[in-house]
Amino acid sequence: MCVILDSGRVDIGHDVVLGPGVQVYTPQHPLDLVARATKVVTAPSVSIGNNVRVGGGAIILPGVRIGNGVTVGAGSVVTKDVPNNVVVAGNPARIVKHL
Repeated sequence: MCVILDSGRVDIGHDVVLGPGVQVYTPQHPLDLVARATKVVTAPSVSIGNNVRVGGGAIILPGVRIGNGVTVGAGSVVTKDVPNNVVVAGNPARIVKHL
């Protein structure tokens, strides 16, 4: 089962496959203690392009944009934008191959 916390917008393109246990998060809590006390949570959008494969157990964090033709390795934690036509893997996810 996948989890998509959609306090903010989540766009998922065509021909996208999410493996089991994928998690997509938009809620983002402040790191500053004073701001945290206000209980205000932002929700930067997440965008997943077309023809993307996301391996099981991967986590996509708030504000991330994943380009077209991307493969995200199983168990990866995607913390930053991913350009088109690459394979990313690891924690944090890094480009391991250009397609």
